[in-house]
Amino acid sequence: MIEKIKQLVLETAEILTQQQLMLATAESCTGGGLSYWLTSVPGSSAWFDRGFVTYSNAAKIDMLEIETALLQQFGAVSQEIACDMAQKTLQKSLATVSIAITGIAGPEGGSEQKPVGTVWIAWGRRHHAPYCEKNIFAGDRQQIRLATIAKALEKLVEMISLHDKN
Repeated sequence: MIEKIKQLVLETAEILTQQQLMLATAESCTGGGLSYWLTSVPGSSAWFDRGFVTYSNAAKIDMLEIETALLQQFGAVSQEIACDMAQKTLQKSLATVSIAITGIAGPEGGSEQKPVGTVWIAWGRRHHAPYCEKNIFAGDRQQIRLATIAKALEKLVEMISLHDKN
């Protein structure tokens, strides 16, 4: 999985550079892991603006101004929160595209409705509605986090490539 992530980061860097796009992230269950991989590429400051690590609900409220009522109604691991995180990340940064991640990496914290491995990922782009996707990843905590990072990058590259062709 590590090699796949390294390759996806290079693809991300190339496409963001080509299209002169700036990326920002908001991460919960990956704890800054996505930002770590993105900034492992020399020159990433040309296309990576910032990363918000909003691991707790308080951080989501303080850093991204996620509404408390929204968190109470839907829970932190939900489509509504992931989409709001993606939009707020764009509002609070210089980025033109965003990735937001919220999920349950385990080993505890899961429920029948939201088992361990449940992760919502949202991709945002200025002046567009965010795209949100629910994933159920298998494995231990590390495997779930790495799978989340890979999926987030894979879909970003796909979406930017499709957008460029339209």
